[in-house]
Amino acid sequence: MLFPVRMFPNGIETRVMLEASKEMMKMLLVAAFASVALWAGPAEIARAADLYHRTQYEEAYRILQPVLGNDPAAHSLAGKCKFMLDDFKKAADLFEKAVQLNGQLSDHYHWLGKAYGRRAESGNPLIAPHYATRARQMFEKAVELDPKNGEAIGDLFEYYMEAPGFLGGGLAKAQALLEQIKANDQAEFYYATAQLAQKRKEFNKAEQHLKRAAELAPRQIGRLLDVAKFLARQGRLIESESFISKAEKLDPNNPKLLYDKAQTYLIAKKNLPMATKLLEQYLKADLNPDMPSRADAEKLLRQARGGA
Repeated sequence: MLFPVRMFPNGIETRVMLEASKEMMKMLLVAAFASVALWAGPAEIARAADLYHRTQYEEAYRILQPVLGNDPAAHSLAGKCKFMLDDFKKAADLFEKAVQLNGQLSDHYHWLGKAYGRRAESGNPLIAPHYATRARQMFEKAVELDPKNGEAIGDLFEYYMEAPGFLGGGLAKAQALLEQIKANDQAEFYYATAQLAQKRKEFNKAEQHLKRAAELAPRQIGRLLDVAKFLARQGRLIESESFISKAEKLDPNNPKLLYDKAQTYLIAKKNLPMATKLLEQYLKADLNPDMPSRADAEKLLRQARGGA
């Protein structure tokens, strides 16, 4: 608001009006810059998210650093970038901050659990039990917050199957999750049941369950590839390749076919030159975060070439 200029003589009146106008302009400029600042964050986060989905994790993280602020979404995305770059300590720190800023999102706890899980796998064996326990706790919290978070349930199920009892694992706990999985996804229920059967060395049952999962999700190539890899482990490579062929007909340009086909050859310890070629092609393909990482593909490639 301008000053009430009628209170002043004419000369002073003009000067006061000019000063008031300058003050008003300053206020408008401050408001404009504040508006730009408010919009800069979301714009940069959107750009970083696009780079993340194109697996350009380092560039995405570089863009996010200046705009992290107190934005839980920015911290979560930055954590995912660091996770994909195998910097699990930094990833865990970023997910911890995301949880502090918004403790009601299942996804934040799920990724924090994944980061702790990888720290348990790759870090000092003396403190691995601590991180494994933290991973379980985060997965459980993620499932508690969102019982329909299928990825979190899947990771918790896998933890229960693989972890010993003193770390909170156990097949009975995994079994208890099956009904929750079934309520969300019938195909995933049969896949999980197959995993339990394999753990119990009930291989005929495991095969039946995997094939049933593929029948229930006929458009998901991953279900066919699950059967292919299982058959390869049983030494039944011809049958395995028949399921890969079915997957190729569904989605011939999916890079995951290259990876999984190479993986079946490595499992069966056959046709390693072809496995090498397939993995080289995979590493040149346009990937996304839902596909096996380049690091995993490079590890398989070393195996195929007779390395590690």
